[in-house]
Amino acid sequence: MFRSRIILLVWLFVAQQVVAGGDEVVTVIAKDYKFQPEEITVKVGTTVRWENHEKRQYHSAWFEVLGEEPGDYFFPGDIRERTFEKAGTYHYVCEPHQESHQMKGVVHVVE
Repeated sequence: MFRSRIILLVWLFVAQQVVAGGDEVVTVIAKDYKFQPEEITVKVGTTVRWENHEKRQYHSAWFEVLGEEPGDYFFPGDIRERTFEKAGTYHYVCEPHQESHQMKGVVHVVE
């Protein structure tokens, strides 16, 4: 019974990925007041996931150039995601740490 439930859950996960188009997810780690890696290149349709691996510090991935408001913080263990639907170069910063730690990153989105 337990094994059949696991098989069903795996099958549902795979089916969901096929329906969603199997878009890629790329992870950026926020740790030690840095985005790791600081610069990435992804294809259109890719989701970028920022994970906070700090013990106590909150961060943000603020795309000011897109007209966003600051303050969407994510705390240790939290994530933030964004799917990039248009090609371009997207600069972002950690709003509370952009000046004191130069915490910044770039996402290059290509066709």
